[in-house]
Amino acid sequence: MTGHEHLSSLDASFLLLENDTQQMHVGSLLVMEGPAPDYEDFCAHIASRLDGVPRYRQRVERLPLDVARPMWVDDPHFSLSYHLRHTAIPKPGGEVQLRNLTARIMSQRLDLDRPLWEVWLAEGLADGRWAVISKVHHAMIDGVSGNDILEVLLDREPDSRPVTPADWSPTPGPSRRDLVAEGAGWLARLPRDAGRLASAAWSAPGDILRGGAVRIAGLAQVGRQAASPTSVLNGPLGPHRRWAWARGDLDEVKAVKSAAGCTVNDVVLAAIAGGFRRYLIERGESVEDDIVRSMVPVSVRKPHQNGRLGNQVSAMFADLPVGVADPLERLGVVAAQMAHLKGSGMAVGVESMLSAADFVPPTLMSLGARVATTVGQRVINTVTTNIPGPQYPLYFLGRQMLEMFPYIPIGQAVRISIGIISYDGHLAIAATGDYDAVPDLDLLCEFIEESLNELVTALPQ
Repeated sequence: MTGHEHLSSLDASFLLLENDTQQMHVGSLLVMEGPAPDYEDFCAHIASRLDGVPRYRQRVERLPLDVARPMWVDDPHFSLSYHLRHTAIPKPGGEVQLRNLTARIMSQRLDLDRPLWEVWLAEGLADGRWAVISKVHHAMIDGVSGNDILEVLLDREPDSRPVTPADWSPTPGPSRRDLVAEGAGWLARLPRDAGRLASAAWSAPGDILRGGAVRIAGLAQVGRQAASPTSVLNGPLGPHRRWAWARGDLDEVKAVKSAAGCTVNDVVLAAIAGGFRRYLIERGESVEDDIVRSMVPVSVRKPHQNGRLGNQVSAMFADLPVGVADPLERLGVVAAQMAHLKGSGMAVGVESMLSAADFVPPTLMSLGARVATTVGQRVINTVTTNIPGPQYPLYFLGRQMLEMFPYIPIGQAVRISIGIISYDGHLAIAATGDYDAVPDLDLLCEFIEESLNELVTALPQ
């Protein structure tokens, strides 16, 4: 059987972690200049671009008894109308109503028996604007490949020529006999492939040591979990989400970066640390000599993998110094730590560990996912992911995209996640929170924005 691609172990893990209180899709909100297009034109435009994203017509096919990782197969019942939705926000059509609508949409799970995406046309925004709300399962994309999709669905010029879609018919999927044979073949190849991985690992023993260092680093200090097993940042999750955002000016952030001799990511992480500091104090929690441990995804996508969907990511574990009061001192601590983490090879070590998971039978991965979901984790308190976006305007049916905000899911007892994206000189920092545990999520974003402004005004430009 050929022509059907298996999910990687990382992609498959996002499916295994999905449950009623842990929706594993990512998403975005695109705010567009008005007027809104007709829904029929909206649908026709997206239909004309699907040839550039073949995965949007595919669903996940699991193998009998999960003896091998699932495969992507064409959906014989694909219906574009199922994936395209139309809605409107109530008056006055401001940001509060828009955030609430998006949070409700993101709280609903995707149907795992269909292609794993939805796109909503949302009308009713103030000043005649409208929005595109997109959700895609994390098994399909990471941040970089999500931007690749954005470039397919939108245009760089307002007057781009219409695209004529090709005729499409689904490639026949595998029969049950094919699936059984594929599973048996995967098991038969497992010792050989695992041997190749072991040989490659021993040829680069540094990766093995870095992988061990990752485990030690993850356990040596567990942030706020050590003092408070359940807090606003960690604990049981409900099925519903809140969502809020902060804004920044990318040129101002770059000026801070240049003046401090660090990176844009350092500046943003320091602002987030400052926001968490004030947020925790506002809630009456002590932050003296405290840290908030964050998982920071790192792209390991190679140039030849651009345009390919799926996840090509590793991770580092960063300690956000919420115990440091001075904003410039906090930036210095963050910058020094991130430089050390990059030099330590931690991301390479995590990548090696993830690669090894490709040789774990899916039945064991499924069991591990269920155990992890039940027991939770005590290593990280939040997730902060920085997604580089296009630094030029994009258009949808001739209407310019004005702003873009990312949606990052929460899970594994982490009650708040942070997504950062830049677009055409704008910086957006969006937080996802558990609905019941974090009713004041908008305050966190307000404090992050204030913390960023403190850094902008503290350094000579």
